[in-house]
Formats: sequence, C-alpha cells, structure tokens
Amino acid sequence: MVPKPIIITSKQPPTTPIPPLNISSIKTKEKPQISQTQTLKTTTTKTLPTPPKTTNTTTTHNLKTTTKKQEPSFPSLLINTFDDIINNFIDPPIKPSVDPRHVLSQNFSPVLNELPPTQCEIINGTLPPSLNGAYIRNGPNPQFLPRGPYHLFDGDGMLHAVTISNGKATLCSRYVKTYKYKTENEAGYPLFPNVFSGFNSLIASAARGSVTAARVITGQYNLSNGIGLANTSLALFGNRLFALGESDLPYEIKLTENGDIETVGRYDFDGKLSMSMTAHPKIDGETGETFAFRYGPIPPFLTYFRFDSNGVKHNDVPVFSMTRPSFLHDFAITKKYAVFADIQLGMNPLEMISGGPPVGSDPSKIPRIGILPRYANDESKIKWFDVPGFNIVHAINAWDEEDGKTITLIAPNVLSIEHTMERLELVHAMIEKVKINIETGIISRQPLSARNLDFAVLNPKFQGKRSRFVYAAIGNPMPKISGVVKIDVLKGEEVGCRMYGEGCFGGEPFFVANEDGVEEDDGYLVSYVHDEKKGESRFIVMDAKSPELEIVAEVKLPRRVPYGFHGLFVSESDMRKLSVS
Repeated sequence: MVPKPIIITSKQPPTTPIPPLNISSIKTKEKPQISQTQTLKTTTTKTLPTPPKTTNTTTTHNLKTTTKKQEPSFPSLLINTFDDIINNFIDPPIKPSVDPRHVLSQNFSPVLNELPPTQCEIINGTLPPSLNGAYIRNGPNPQFLPRGPYHLFDGDGMLHAVTISNGKATLCSRYVKTYKYKTENEAGYPLFPNVFSGFNSLIASAARGSVTAARVITGQYNLSNGIGLANTSLALFGNRLFALGESDLPYEIKLTENGDIETVGRYDFDGKLSMSMTAHPKIDGETGETFAFRYGPIPPFLTYFRFDSNGVKHNDVPVFSMTRPSFLHDFAITKKYAVFADIQLGMNPLEMISGGPPVGSDPSKIPRIGILPRYANDESKIKWFDVPGFNIVHAINAWDEEDGKTITLIAPNVLSIEHTMERLELVHAMIEKVKINIETGIISRQPLSARNLDFAVLNPKFQGKRSRFVYAAIGNPMPKISGVVKIDVLKGEEVGCRMYGEGCFGGEPFFVANEDGVEEDDGYLVSYVHDEKKGESRFIVMDAKSPELEIVAEVKLPRRVPYGFHGLFVSESDMRKLSVS
C-alpha cells in the first residue's frame, strides 16, 4: 500500500542498505581499435600539433585523421612521466569507485571501436510504424583505457543509434567528436584530466593541476576549446540535434539517411552561450521553447536562461540567492515557473583534504526548492522553500495546479545522497509527489513507490503540464537496471511492470507516442537490454498501455551496447528537417 501524504516536517524513513555490487570482468569479442590501447603506460606514445578550434560548421565524421603524427618532444615525455608517477604513486586508483578494473567491468566496459550502420535481426514481433526514426542513447565509453583513477562519469561520449525504417533496423555506434576526443585521438594517449576522479585530494589536485598547466603551456591543448565529454544526454530544439554534457557547450549532431551519426561541432548559439549548460534542458512541446541553466563553483552558482522556438538564446538570469555551489544536475518547468533543487550534494573542499572527491554531501545543509517565474528577467521574484530530506538529482515533471498558487513536482528523492558519487550500488531513490503552496509555503510530500527508482520518463508532450503516467527504471542496484515500472501519479500507485529477466539489465526507458494515439499512455517504451550470461544486447519495444508492458518487438543487435545514461527518439519527419537545416 502506498503511504498517505505527509507534511514536510515529518522525519524521513531510515535507509535500508543495499548489498554492494559484486562484479567481475567480462570477455568481449571486439578487436582492439588501435594497438596503443593495450600499452597505455609507455612513454613512447606520439604527440600532436595543436588542433584547430572547432566551429559551428565543421563536420568531423571520420575516426581517423590524415594528420601525420610527430615523435614526442622532450617536454611531452617529461610530462607523461610525471603523469605516470601521479597515477601509480601519488594518487593511484585505490577506491573501487575510481578503480578502472571495477568501474569498467561487465557491460560497463567500453567497446573498443566504432560501428558503422549495420543491419539488425528482428527476433520477435514487428517494429510499429510509429518508431520510424532513430532511438539514440548517450553514455560514457573511454577512448583509451584509463592510466589512473577513473569514475563512471569520466568516459568519452558515445552515441548508439537504432534507426528504424519500414520495419527494418540498423545499429550505429559513434563517438561524439569533441575537442577532447579529437586531440587525444591524434596524440594516441590520454591528455585531459578526469574531472570526477582526478582531484580526490589536495595533493592529487595540485599534481594533476600542474600536469594540466604544463600541457597547456607546451601547446598540447587549448582550454578555450572546452574539455567536455558530451556523454550524458541528447536534446532536439531549434531544429538542431545536440549531444550534451554539463561541463561544456553542446555538440551538434547529424543523422544521415543510412543511419550514420556525424558530429558537426561545438555550438555556441551565435556566440550567446559562452559557458556550459545543463544536460537536461526542458522543452515545451506546445510553444517549442527550451529552458536551461548552468551551475558552477564560482558565483553566480546558478544561471538560468531560455531559447525561443527557433533556438535563439535569451539573456542570462544569474541567481545569486543560491549562496553556495550545489550539484544541480536537473530541474523542472511548469507553464509559469522554473523549479530548482538546492540539495545536500555540492562542492566540498573539506572532503578533498581527507582524500574525498571534489563533489560530496553535506548533512548539515537543509535542501531547498527554488521557484522562479519562467520568463523572469532577473531573480527578484524567486522564492526558496526549505524541504528537509529532499535530495533530487533528476526531475520527472512539474505543473501548476488549478488554484493558481500550488505547484506539483514529481521527482526521485535520493534517500542515501552521501553515496551518490562513490557508492552508487548503495543509492536508493524513491519517487515522490511534492506539492508546494507558493503563497503559504506549506509543502506536502507523498511517496509513490517504495522501489529503488530513477531514470524516469513521461510522454514528452506532457512536459510542464499535468501528467498522469511515469515510467521509471528499477535499480538492482543502481546503476544496473533490472526492469521498468509504470506509475499512475494521480492514483499514487504502480499500474504496470516489466522485469527484463535473470542476468538481463537495461537502462533508461524512453516513451515514443503512437502516431495515431489520443490518450497519454498510448505509445511505446524503448530501451537497450543486455544479457550478461550470453553477452548479447537487444533493442526492445514495449506497449506502454498494457499492465505487463508487453514486449511487441525485439531486435538482436550486431554487437554489445554498454550501459549508459540518457536517450532520445528522433522521428523520421524530424530527421528530414535536420538533414536540410
């Protein structure tokens, strides 16, 4: 039975620890892409001339370049030697959360080469016409095996796209050709520091900061071209398709007619976006507007902005009332407001002194929800509300209630926020419905399921307005996904469930509306699923209306697809628009 609504002042239920994840290495049949992948610790690798700055119109499709690689200079050899000393003696990967042998085991291990468009075998059912288009999922896939500490969030972005046309499917896997990817690909070895794992103490930060400075001074790379990975998600707005990572500008992506993926380049919206933006922009399906933000370690710690339906960026709205840096990964919009969560996770210098990560939890901090008018030109009308024990990393949806003074927010509350960065297998998130009266400040909260749920989606047409159904991934434990549940938000209960089976794990589901559908749940859920016993990956299509989330089609993929992050479906009509833009 689902608990009744509770008032915000009540205590949180205790967290039940989840057994740690026992993972071992898995053998793959992929051939190595390049020989230096197996000899990363040698100092005889090749260096490169400084690559040109990427522009909005530079297409960078080919994996290999024709640039002749030079022998390493003496400064390069010296820097590489110092880097190896740091990785092996000063800050070796001792903790499991940053040990590549642990992080990159099983189906988290990278595929070692790209895959051009390859025909797939449909092994069950038929692919419905509503799926004509492409499902693309982003995720980390390090180009080179790490030489030192490595976090799950540190890998180069790789896009895995299933393109469907007339009942047939092809799979294509391509790296997002970021400035980091191209620079390291030409060098033949890693150059850029791993942001999430490379600065886990003051000594490590000083040492790797020195290496970074030395590489910049000697011309190995230019920080002004960005260091982002574009490994988190995708977004389609302003008639452009973007691969996103919140540490850099978006990278524009193209889909070709035969199902291939091309990186156009780093995109700055005609010079109006000079810094990073969230990997979770919100798109109003009725107006075509897009809303976004960025956060950082220096004031303003939060900056809000929006784009019109043509992708033209409006002015920044700095939010100085967020008085300390917070890990603000996602947010929500309604028709009238933008909703932000100031959680207990943030920059934590004290943790770094004792060897912890630069991002950590602060149990003394009281989480807050900030409500800012959607079309605000400044932060003067923002309102902050204390919400003890409410820590969200992802937001599902929000809307304005008919009384004109209440906002409803649907989001997974991470009950064990202290484990988010280092012990993901201990994370337990519970989806809640939160009602906020912006006049009285009264907040009520109702858990919608006791399961460990995250990576939840809805029918995109209902973004920012009242919605009834949510589809959430089941952590078993996180970040491995054993199934998906359907929740009726209005009733406050689960109304559908699909488990992937023993030894089978998937990722975030994505809802694709039936082209002739009328009701909110009339459509399909799609996801990649990997069978760890057989070492095979599939693309599955589920009926979103059925209580069992019945599988209506299964596609056997020509090779393994690693576990990843967020995806997007691009319809056939949108693909045609992108091809002529």
